[in-house]
Amino acid sequence: MKWKEALKEMEPYKPGRSIEEVKDLYKLKEVVKLASNENPYGCATSVMEFLKSPSMPFQIYPDGHATNLRSKLATKYNVDDSSILFGNGSDEIISIISRALLRENTHTIMPAPTFPQYAHNAKIEGADITEIPLVDGLHDLNAFLSAVNDRTAVIWICNPNNPTGNLIPNDVLTKFLREVPRNILVVLDEAYFEYVTDPNHIDLVRLLNQFPNIIILRTFSKAYGLAAFRLGYAIGSPSVITELNKVRNPFNNNSLALAVANVALEDDGFIEECRRKNEVQRERFKSYASLNGLHVYDTQTNFVLMEVPCDADEASEFLLKNGFIVRSGNALGTPMHVRITIGTEEQNTGIFLAFDLLLKEKGR
Repeated sequence: MKWKEALKEMEPYKPGRSIEEVKDLYKLKEVVKLASNENPYGCATSVMEFLKSPSMPFQIYPDGHATNLRSKLATKYNVDDSSILFGNGSDEIISIISRALLRENTHTIMPAPTFPQYAHNAKIEGADITEIPLVDGLHDLNAFLSAVNDRTAVIWICNPNNPTGNLIPNDVLTKFLREVPRNILVVLDEAYFEYVTDPNHIDLVRLLNQFPNIIILRTFSKAYGLAAFRLGYAIGSPSVITELNKVRNPFNNNSLALAVANVALEDDGFIEECRRKNEVQRERFKSYASLNGLHVYDTQTNFVLMEVPCDADEASEFLLKNGFIVRSGNALGTPMHVRITIGTEEQNTGIFLAFDLLLKEKGR
């Protein structure tokens, strides 16, 4: 087989252990998954009611234009219908952007550590990658600018960043965008937008008229609790979206996902409730970390990246044996830390107890 050269040095994605697998492995009756930043409150009641009797012709292809959902999002964000691109999760939109703009002899810039799909897709396309180390969990945007060259095609910014959760201040981001050449696409990945409670943060869609070279990614997988349906979207200038649509597969979103998202989008109350509950529980994690002298990043998401008193893999395995699936920082580029999804009040009380045992076991 004549595989791309880049694939020789790459590994397939390795999913974490499932709840059932952990139950069987450690003979546990109850296991809580806090590893993938899913919404612990599920999805809106209106979605669950809809799913009891979805009515649609399953023999017909999906609406490739996502007409109804497109119209609702356009109204919500006060943009033209042609400003929106849909993907099978925002992961697919990252792939579409990479396929459209990256190739050999092009260059792309991203932070490190961050969401790994930026680098993964860039490597497949053969692009040169510059990774700019985070500073205290934040993007070093001055270093980004210094790394720009005449081959730079895409800049990736995860805001808030995964896995640290930090949010870039508006003035810092706006200053950066003013200095980026207009022939470079700046991807602002806002998968956790709905969880942000910083009163100074603005909806970056407002910046589209000022910066036509930005594209904003959002998803129904996180706060909306629809990860199983794989539906993400991007908002950008119509000229940018038109080019990306040339790469998009014609029926990349299934009919049920589109229908469910239509229902979910109308339930603002559910999102507001999840945001409020998440903020309360987020403060509990910060207090727990402070009480125990543990470093935790200043997150604006539904997860925390928290210090552990031993190797991150060892700590993750210890918590696993105690019924909690978390993400080891060794796999994220953040050793001595674990990433924990902020769960319900009960789930978080449980992981604090497990963490107490971890600290006692490792002598802290």
